[in-house]
Amino acid sequence: MEHLTGMTLGGIAVAIFFALSGLLISRSFDRKKSLITFAVARVLRLFPALLVVLVITVIVGAFFTTLDLASYLRSAETLAYIPRNLSLAFLQYPLPGVFDDNAYGDPINGSLWTLFYEVICYLGVVVIGLVGLLKRRILFTLVFAVLTIAYLSSFGWDPDGGLTRRLYLLLQLGFPFALGMMAYVWRDKFVLDLRIAAALWLLCWPAAYTPFLSAMVLIALIYSIAWFGFIPKGQLLAYNRLGDYSYGVYIFAFPVQQMFAHLVPDAGPLANMALAAPLTLLCAVVSWNLVESVALSKVRPLSDAIINRLQGSPAAA
Repeated sequence: MEHLTGMTLGGIAVAIFFALSGLLISRSFDRKKSLITFAVARVLRLFPALLVVLVITVIVGAFFTTLDLASYLRSAETLAYIPRNLSLAFLQYPLPGVFDDNAYGDPINGSLWTLFYEVICYLGVVVIGLVGLLKRRILFTLVFAVLTIAYLSSFGWDPDGGLTRRLYLLLQLGFPFALGMMAYVWRDKFVLDLRIAAALWLLCWPAAYTPFLSAMVLIALIYSIAWFGFIPKGQLLAYNRLGDYSYGVYIFAFPVQQMFAHLVPDAGPLANMALAAPLTLLCAVVSWNLVESVALSKVRPLSDAIINRLQGSPAAA
């Protein structure tokens, strides 16, 4: 996959996730009742399901650890796993004695690293929205052009860690997020046509001989996903009525795949995905119905309560 597109399969999935997020979060901010409502919605969208998957991970890890149960539960790594990963910034990937012999290594949930950058992108939407750039298309496009130049300039970087590494990753994920924002900002001018999608894919061929292949593939892919999401009608839209399982799939897939990598170590990547897909989808369905949708139903009453409290406080006055 990487030699054809310049991106790994995981990188492609993350890019799609961020592009769709850029579109939907921009719309959410633009339609917000208040900044507090927007912030409460983002917190309740991310953290309740994240807390659940972390707790489940620690519990399931007890069945796979090579340590005895008492040592596992008392371990500093076990005790720190949930709070550190809830911080988003100071992640801890392994649990003591869990999946130590896996071919990929012992990270329990390697997908969590992107959530820090997702939140940074949310803050970017807030800043851009507050200064009015979501309503001022030309100025936003100029900002997007600067970001694109920075993104293309990052090709060939070899960051060694620390702040440089974080900046590099923010550019890699911020660009597809900004593509989604561009689609929203120019939504009434944004033409979705299968012929344009085909042309973008054809342009990937000459780009294959340049360092910019991954950028061209990203643009073609995101445009194609937008076409597929908005143009076809009929029975395809029936899936939308089932629920939004995307976040649940995202945060459960990695630990489920690691579990099957441990249980069936000889399975190749495709077999591993086939084994993990049903359980991952089941976890996502349960997460949406019992955790995520319930949390989102509390956005309005919780944000209203916070607003009323602030309006009645001496500081607010």
